[in-house]
Amino acid sequence: MARSSDGESALHRHLRVLDAFDALRPFLTLTEIADAAGMAPSTTHRLVGELVAEGLLERLPDRTYRLGVRLWEFASRTPGAVGLREVARPWLAAAHARIRQHVQLGVRSGTDVLFIERMSAPGAVMNATLIGGRIPLHASAGGLVLLAHAPEGAVDEVIAAGLRVYTPHTLARPASLHDALRRVRADGFAVTAGHIHEESTGVAVPVRGPDGSVYAALGAVVPNDGTAARAALEVLGVAAAGVGRALADAYARAGDDDAVHGPRPDAGISPRSWDYIATLARRARVPGR
Repeated sequence: MARSSDGESALHRHLRVLDAFDALRPFLTLTEIADAAGMAPSTTHRLVGELVAEGLLERLPDRTYRLGVRLWEFASRTPGAVGLREVARPWLAAAHARIRQHVQLGVRSGTDVLFIERMSAPGAVMNATLIGGRIPLHASAGGLVLLAHAPEGAVDEVIAAGLRVYTPHTLARPASLHDALRRVRADGFAVTAGHIHEESTGVAVPVRGPDGSVYAALGAVVPNDGTAARAALEVLGVAAAGVGRALADAYARAGDDDAVHGPRPDAGISPRSWDYIATLARRARVPGR
């Protein structure tokens, strides 16, 4: 892979440009992209042009840029997130109908929990998550569930990254984090009262795959009133068990050879429809058809 004089790969520089955009800054000028990415304007202009040509960025009439639709196409093909999301969505909806606050599904991504699905309601309590958004693992209930069952070394990575403090209740010391993770493993759930916002309590339970490993965290954000958390946990436990059974069914359809790869994007599609989609794809690859 080509590298610049400072040793940074071309791919990494393109990713720095894409990372300049977020939910609070969806539209940026070239100058704003250069500032956010920490690059010279000339370098930014060239990289942005390449990304626009590939459909990864889009230029708007007012000369600002936004992330391109082609990125969504790539994301939609991600088996580990999309397949799981499709399998879990009916159970997430059922939990939301009972809890009537925020419910969300998260997976571990480095030192963060990445939220791949979220449902809310008008008037729900304060919540800082978005679909496609991230929260540090140590700060959220879902993150603690994922971190409690993460491979060896993951906790050290989180601590090394720094324990960001949101409120006086956020876990800010390594010893406190280790204690919390021990409780999560013993209890089978996590509760974080006021860790991200004083008005809110996060609760979460693990979603396990057919092999018993933790694939995701199913969580809710409810009022921090000392009473809502227990009821939400009961609902989430039933929903997580349902997602686990649905995952087992999805693996059974996919076959044992695919088990290592995670749930596939066809998990929420009927077998007949999937077969027809595959037929259309084969026809598109045949010259002259």
